[in-house]
Parts: sequence; C-alpha cells; structure tokens
Amino acid sequence: MPADISAFWREARAAVPTLPEAEPGDDRVWAFGATKEHADELLDLVLAGVKTGTASYLWAYEAEGEQLPEVGQIDVILDGSGAPRAVLQNISLEIVPFDEVTDEHAHAEGEDDRTLASWRRIHRDFYEQHVGLDRPFRDDMPMVCERFRVVYPA
Repeated sequence: MPADISAFWREARAAVPTLPEAEPGDDRVWAFGATKEHADELLDLVLAGVKTGTASYLWAYEAEGEQLPEVGQIDVILDGSGAPRAVLQNISLEIVPFDEVTDEHAHAEGEDDRTLASWRRIHRDFYEQHVGLDRPFRDDMPMVCERFRVVYPA
C-alpha cells in the first residue's frame, strides 16, 4: 500500500482504535465516480453526511473478477487527486434489478434532487458513458446497492 495510505490508516486507527490493525487491501481503497471532479463532488456529499449509500453494477464485478462488497467491510475513500479522505464501513448490501431500486436508496445516495427519477437518470447516463462492458444497459440489470457509515473523516 502506498505510504500516504499507510500514514492515513495509522492516523485513522489513532482516532478510531476499533479499526482493524491491518490496512484494507488495494481492492478496498477507491474513489467514487469516473472523473476527478465526480470523485470530489461525491466525497463532499459523504463528508457532509448527505450521501450514505452507493450503487454499482454487478456485471462490472463479474467482468473484472472482483469480489462483491460485504457487510462490515472497511474501505478507504480517495478524493479526485488520489489522496485518502475517509474510512467507510459497509452496513448493508442488497442486489436488486435497476428498475427495483427504491426511493429510499435513491435518497441515501444524496445526488441531485435525491429522487428515484433523478437517480435512474444519473445512473443510466453513468453506465452508458463510463462503464465499458460488452452489455447494453437494461432496466433489469443487477445493481449492488450499499449503505455505509463514515467511520473516520480526514
């Protein structure tokens, strides 16, 4: 793990001694969104307590051979420049079709006007612009819907 992540983890553990001693693996260090600006915008919502949920595409996990998130898992969240800014803990996870994501989850994601209609528009646009899978968008595509809490904000 890069030195700045290691230093950040030591700082986070000093503030929250219940965090595990072992640093999260590289697969647990990430940024929201697909651009620097999007990462910073979404991180700001997290740090302000507005964004308490996120959603991703099950097909992307499958295509990249990545493990699905788990309840209780700890993640280090980066800003758009790659600097560590927060430690999150996953508190719930549900896999549902895109067209069955709830109003409650859309509100928890904290984006735009926080409505389900807005969430659907934003996530469909994101999928079509930034997710390079050999599968077209579908209303029944499986979504990995997570809820999280901020354990440590930098």
